[in-house]
Amino acid sequence: MNDPQDPYDPYAAQQQLIGYDPYGRPLYGQVPAQQPLQPAPPPYEQRYEQQYEPPYGQSYAQQSHEQQYGYERQVQGYAEAPSHGHDARQPQQWIPQQADAPEAPAQQPAAAPVPEPRRAEREAPAEAAGYRTEQFAFLDQPDEDSEDVIDWLAFTESRTERREEARRRGRNRVVALVVVLALLVVGGLGYLWYAGGLPFLDGPGQKKGAATAAGAQKRDMIVVHLRNTKRGGSSTALLVDNVTARQGATVLLPGTLAVTKEDGTGTTLGKSVEDGGIGTREALDTALGTRIGGTWRLDTPFLERLVELVGGIEVDTDAAVPADDQAKTPAVGQGPKQSLTGAMAVAYATHRAQGEPEARQLERTGRVLYAVLRKIPSDPKAAATTVESLGQILDPGLDAQNLGGLLARIGEHAKTAAYRTEVLAVKPDGSLTDDASKKTVRELLGGTVSAAQPGAAPRVGLKDATGDEKAQVAAKAALLNGGYSFVDGGKADRAAATTQITYQDDGQRARAVDVAKTLGLPETAVKKAESLVNADVVVTLGKDWKPS
Repeated sequence: MNDPQDPYDPYAAQQQLIGYDPYGRPLYGQVPAQQPLQPAPPPYEQRYEQQYEPPYGQSYAQQSHEQQYGYERQVQGYAEAPSHGHDARQPQQWIPQQADAPEAPAQQPAAAPVPEPRRAEREAPAEAAGYRTEQFAFLDQPDEDSEDVIDWLAFTESRTERREEARRRGRNRVVALVVVLALLVVGGLGYLWYAGGLPFLDGPGQKKGAATAAGAQKRDMIVVHLRNTKRGGSSTALLVDNVTARQGATVLLPGTLAVTKEDGTGTTLGKSVEDGGIGTREALDTALGTRIGGTWRLDTPFLERLVELVGGIEVDTDAAVPADDQAKTPAVGQGPKQSLTGAMAVAYATHRAQGEPEARQLERTGRVLYAVLRKIPSDPKAAATTVESLGQILDPGLDAQNLGGLLARIGEHAKTAAYRTEVLAVKPDGSLTDDASKKTVRELLGGTVSAAQPGAAPRVGLKDATGDEKAQVAAKAALLNGGYSFVDGGKADRAAATTQITYQDDGQRARAVDVAKTLGLPETAVKKAESLVNADVVVTLGKDWKPS
C-alpha cells in the first residue's frame, strides 16, 4: 500500500485518507482543495437526540427532509467506498451535509418520501452492512392474516363451548332421570310397605287381618288402671309398643271382660281391679294369651298432675262436659283441638252420660291417653324424670326408668301417627267376640297360643253349646281339678249335638287328648281346627256330654 504522504505517489495529490470502515480498513477519497475535510459525524443517538431549530424562513419539515436526504447520501457513499485504496473507480466522498447548505434542487429526487426518523435510524445500519430492510420483521408489525386467525380461534372456542354445554346438558338429563327413577322406586316400595304389600314388613296402612305372623312380632306392653277416686269405678287399657312393626296401640278393655282368678273362680275385670288388682295381670294373660310386662295404677289425681307436667293437652272432644261445683269439675267444650288442663282432662276421661254404653266412656279415656303420649318427651331420661315427678308408688316390676322408656317409645309412635286405639269388643256374658279374637287380640296384642307364659299350666278354653248352665259349671270344675288354666269362651251362637276338642298347633295334640280323657270323652272327639278362643285347647261342650 502506498503511503498518501509519499511524494513519488502519483495519486498522493488526489487521494487522502478520510477514515476507516467498520472492519478497521482505511478509506480513501478525493477531497477538493476548496473544501476542507469535515469532522466525523457523531453517533446516531447523539445526532438524533439533538434539538435543532430551523433557520429563519425554513420550516421544520423541510429541514428534516434535507437532513435526512443528506444523511442517506452519506451512507450510500460510505457503502460504495472501496475496501482498498487502489480501486480505479472514483468513490464518492463521505461528507455529511450541513443544515445550512442544502444541495441544488436538480440533484434532489423528484418525489422522495419523508421517512420516519426512528425507522430510518433502525434501518440505516442494516443497509450499510449489506442487509435489506425487508429481511427484518418486528413484533409490532401487524400480520395480514391476523384477523383470519382471530376469527378461526373464536369459531373454534365457541364450537368447543357448545360441545361442552351439550355434554353438560346431557349429563344433567341423565342425573335427573336417575333421580326420578330412584324416587319412583322408593315411593313404590314405601307404598307397598304402608299397604302391607311387602312379605317381610308390615306397614301402618296394612289391612286388618293381613298380618300373617303377628304373633311372632316382638311387643312390649303394660296395663294401665285409671281409678276414679271421687266417683268410683275404673277404666283399663293396654299400652302396646310393637317393636318389630314400629307401631303403637292402645287397647281399651271393658270392665265386663270375663277373667279367671287364681283359684279358678270367674270374675270380671272391673271387679278384679276394685278388689285391689291382685292377680289381674295374670288373669288377663290367661284370657288374652298376652305377656304383660307390668301394671301402672294411675289414679285420677296423678293423671291430673301428669297433664300439668306436660303442659296441657289438646283433644278432639265428642261431647261437652258440664261443670260440677261440688266435685270442682270445670266445664269441657265440644269440638276439635280443645285445650284441656289437668282437671279438665280428668273430667273428660271419666265422663259417662246417663244411658251411654261403657265403650263411649272408654273411647274418651283413650283420647286423653293418646294426647298425653304425644306430649311425653322423646328422650327416655326426660320421660323417666317426668314419671318420677308424679310421686306415685309404682309396681315393683315397673320402675320409673322402665316406665319412662316405654312411654317415650310409645309416644314416638303417637307423634308420627303410627298409632291405633281400639276398644276390645266383648259379649254380654263377658267373653270375646269372634271379631275381637281374630283382629284385636291377635293383630294388636299378638295373643297367640305360643304366647302363654313359659312353664304355665296349659290353657283350656270352654265354650258352652249345651244351653245348660249346670253342665258348664261341672265341666269347668273338672278342668280346674285337672290342673288346667281355665279360659272362659262364653256361650256358642248355636247349640251343638256333640262335644269337640280342637287344637291349632300340632304340638298341642297330646294335651288335647289328655283334656278329652279328663272330661271322659273318646280320642275321636279330638281334631285339629282353628278356634276363636285364644287358648291351647278349646272345648266346645255339646249336649252329649254328661257330668260323671
